[in-house]
Amino acid sequence: MKRSLVLAVLVMTAFVTSEAGTISGKVSGVAGESVVYVDNSAGKTLAASTQHPVVDQRGLMFQPHITVVQVGTTVDFLNSDSVAHNVFWTSIGGNKKLGHNLGTWPKGERKSFKFDTPGAVSILCNVHPEMSAYIVVVPTPYFVTSDQAGSYKIENVPDGSYTVIAWHEGTKNQSKPVSVSGDGKADFTLSK
Repeated sequence: MKRSLVLAVLVMTAFVTSEAGTISGKVSGVAGESVVYVDNSAGKTLAASTQHPVVDQRGLMFQPHITVVQVGTTVDFLNSDSVAHNVFWTSIGGNKKLGHNLGTWPKGERKSFKFDTPGAVSILCNVHPEMSAYIVVVPTPYFVTSDQAGSYKIENVPDGSYTVIAWHEGTKNQSKPVSVSGDGKADFTLSK
């Protein structure tokens, strides 16, 4: 009897799976890559990636120029140049209380920082003021960087209603409501 009950529960669970869809569209009004992400996930807390993305300092540049991570992700900052570099930011999402300076270190060394607050982070170097990059910290794992033409596709988004946000360096964010039932669509036009 117990065995058939367990089997029945397993069969019913297999049929009660949530569907997932895609949010796609285009970001226009700007040149180059934009970040598009789902801002909310129906009150669910979603675990951050355990992988550490790397922002390298190579050729007197931060590489990549834009890095997108989910809240709670640790980013490793590496120095691959033969000169000392510094990493600092004055705020996270405009909150100056969240500014931080990781210090200066030589070639081959790395320092890490866990980003626990959502928002755009302008990364700078005290030693080389021409160096800059961005880390965009988002609340869900549903994000993507658009292609150079502005097209994007966020896959495996559970069916539901969401707010989707488009971010681009030097512009104001734009948000749109999107319903996902298989596929959802959101186009953005950004401006300074």
